[in-house]
Amino acid sequence: MKINLKIKRFNPETDKKPHWETYAVEVEPTDRVLDALHEVKWNQDGTLALRRSCAHGVCGSDAMRINGRNMLACKVLIQNIAKDGDTITVEPILGLPVVKDLIVDMEPFFAHYRAVMPYLVNNDPLPANGRERLQSPADRERYDDTTKCILCAACTTSCPSFWARGEYVGPAAIVQAHRFIFDSRDQAAQQRLEILSAADGVWRCRTVFNCTEACPRGIQVTKAIGEVKEALRTGVIQ
Repeated sequence: MKINLKIKRFNPETDKKPHWETYAVEVEPTDRVLDALHEVKWNQDGTLALRRSCAHGVCGSDAMRINGRNMLACKVLIQNIAKDGDTITVEPILGLPVVKDLIVDMEPFFAHYRAVMPYLVNNDPLPANGRERLQSPADRERYDDTTKCILCAACTTSCPSFWARGEYVGPAAIVQAHRFIFDSRDQAAQQRLEILSAADGVWRCRTVFNCTEACPRGIQVTKAIGEVKEALRTGVIQ
């Protein structure tokens, strides 16, 4: 089948503003959008810049806006979004500075991630056997969903509150905080909740569910944000 890839291009060395370029590409229906982008870069226009790594939905580095929705290019099959002769639009995720073409500067995103203390804090002495700190299966299950985050930024960059104010910590950082706040072994939940109760913290969420729809791992992002809000409102972590 033949499709057209309409790609938003921007080269800061030559362009004053982004523009669209369209490429005719022959693909198999079971090809992924990433395959079509490779066809353009490898056989039609080597100047196209995009970021990818594992290409199997694990690293999250190829998050981009496809037909107006945040997705991983390596997980989207052509046959699920287009028919023969259709045009697929591809552009960088929103809310982060564009470095070139489909590549954005992820540093502001990772700064928010680091701000919520995304690591286990436990100052108790190590277990007598020197091995891991144990917890029950139920305690582990409590935060299982938010362990699935791959930091692709699809959720945060689909959020209108983040578009309006980049200082907002954003859904992905809250998901990371949730993962540790509700971990029975951790001892820094209150510190994270204080961080998230700040002006650019969790209360900027307007519960529009864009983040949940955008997550390529199926994490219930809005639910996790709601649970953090509830912990802040009640002072109870459970």
